[in-house]
Amino acid sequence: MSSSEVNKNFLRPDYVDKIEYLISGMKYGTITIVVQDGHIVQLEKNEKIRIKAGL
Repeated sequence: MSSSEVNKNFLRPDYVDKIEYLISGMKYGTITIVVQDGHIVQLEKNEKIRIKAGL
């Protein structure tokens, strides 16, 4: 698989839209992209909620 084929896979508009959706509204956290055989197979969202001391 050439690098251009891999780049096309990762830049699919529906993937970009889904990642933007996962990020929207999230203040702290991570988005993990799981790749298998050069294809995105899973997106994981891990959101953190910060609690101020004394509350």
